[in-house]
Amino acid sequence: MNLIESIKGNRFAVFGRAGMDMFADPVGVKSEDATTFQADLGGSSANICVGLVKLGSDASLVTSVSDDAVGRFCINRLEDYGVDTRYVRSVGGEARTSLAVYESCIEDFQNVIYRNGAADFQVSDNDMDAVNYSAFTALITAGTVFAAEPSRSATFRAFDNAKAAGLPVIFDIDYRPYIWPSAEVAADVLSRAGEASDLIVGNDEEFGFMAGGIEKGLDKARELAASGKLVIYKMGHEGAITLADGEEIRTGIYPVTAIKPNGAGDSFMAGLLASIAAGHSLRDAVLRGSACASIVVSQPGCANAMPTTTELEAFLSSHSGPTL
Repeated sequence: MNLIESIKGNRFAVFGRAGMDMFADPVGVKSEDATTFQADLGGSSANICVGLVKLGSDASLVTSVSDDAVGRFCINRLEDYGVDTRYVRSVGGEARTSLAVYESCIEDFQNVIYRNGAADFQVSDNDMDAVNYSAFTALITAGTVFAAEPSRSATFRAFDNAKAAGLPVIFDIDYRPYIWPSAEVAADVLSRAGEASDLIVGNDEEFGFMAGGIEKGLDKARELAASGKLVIYKMGHEGAITLADGEEIRTGIYPVTAIKPNGAGDSFMAGLLASIAAGHSLRDAVLRGSACASIVVSQPGCANAMPTTTELEAFLSSHSGPTL
């Protein structure tokens, strides 16, 4: 299995959550002062799917949503964006699709996320075994799937199924403390997921968390890369370090006037993978992912703000360039 060649196959099975986003309108208004909110699809894995599809890739989401109006809203929006929903299962009972309420303001930014009894944690081994892995060329997951059972065990089963089918595993660490039972459990489980992955993307805090201290994060990334993995170590405004085949590639960011911080990581992942699939070099793919992140933070919303290929090219041609 060649990771880059598999990504170039451009057919992705994405595991993780879909949710509803509600963001205060207009730009600059705080959520508690808003009288109008815009609604759209959200959730890290759903956002990655939308980002991929907008950039010309094929993406299928594997998740569970609640069997109610909000769950159906998410399925409808996924389909509107062109994401394959055949592996999105509606679950009854008390499980609920997650809801994020946020605003387009950087100062004292607020993102209130409702995830009590989250429906996406209800994915099962049966859901994972129902996926036709031969239809895809890579598996992607965000770390939120590992925070609770049965989703945790089921996703590790999906990793095994993917490996058996010859698919590489792409892992966005995406650590969110509030959804985990403890930091110790999170560190153990996310480290296990990292060991089982072929491409790992995370920021300095996330790698530091896995290593037991932020100052140890880069060493952790280097350790994972030394075992043969492709690792992208993001450092916010300082850019990223891509660790591959014994090399360390440093890249900068595209400065923009940001109106919110969220959605950047999802857009980066989509831009990175779609750009590799389109034949760009690894360095250029990382830079294009960074450009996608800049586009998203400069606009309200997440899924709706993911750029198309045309929008990405227009941004690159009109921007002065990356900082590195």
